[in-house]
Parts: sequence; C-alpha cells; structure tokens
Amino acid sequence: EVSYSAPAQQLYLTFVIIIIMDYLGYLYALLIAGGGIMGYIKAGSVMSLAMGMLFGTLAGLGAYRASISSEQYVLGLIVSLAMFARFAQSFYQTGKVMPAGLVMVCSLVMVLRYGARAVM
Repeated sequence: EVSYSAPAQQLYLTFVIIIIMDYLGYLYALLIAGGGIMGYIKAGSVMSLAMGMLFGTLAGLGAYRASISSEQYVLGLIVSLAMFARFAQSFYQTGKVMPAGLVMVCSLVMVLRYGARAVM
C-alpha cells in the first residue's frame, strides 16, 4: 500500500473538490439573481427582484446539491426547466435577446447538463 504525505493528500482532496464542484450551476444561479436585481434597478420591478432572488437561491441550492452528489440533480433540473419555459415564452413574444434570449439559452444549457445526469 502506498502512503502519501499530508500535503500531497490535501492537494489531491482540493483537486477532487474542484472537479466535483458545480461551478456552472453556481454561475447560473448568480445570473438569475443578478437578473432579478437588474430588473429591479432598471424597471423598479419588485416582482423581478423577488423571483430573481427566489430562483437564484433555488438554482444555487441545486448546484450545491449536485456538487455533493451527481445523483442529486432534480432541483437544478426543475429550476432550469421553469426558467427555460418562462424565458422561452418571453423571447418568443418579444424577440429580445436581452434578457429573455440570454436566460433562455443559459437555462437550456443547464437543462441539458442536469438532464444528462438523469440519463446516466
């Protein structure tokens, strides 16, 4: 049996954590929360702020759960599906790339990412 020094073990654990961490999921959560804040700043929309914070928090929780176990993808998938549906409808009606098109595409990426975990 091979024995590694404490610094080597710490480096290995750090490397494993970096690989497992759902960085894309956290970035998506920040996009959603940041969009809610921008909606409030630009248009004074309290609903945009509330929903951005709610769905951003849920997306962050989904990313956290997916980081812990690849089998815990359901919350992230549900949040990204809901965001995709809402912003695809908005993009279809308005044709505006910002914010509807951007959030729609990012949500689709997350749906495909979490959906791939469901298939595996």
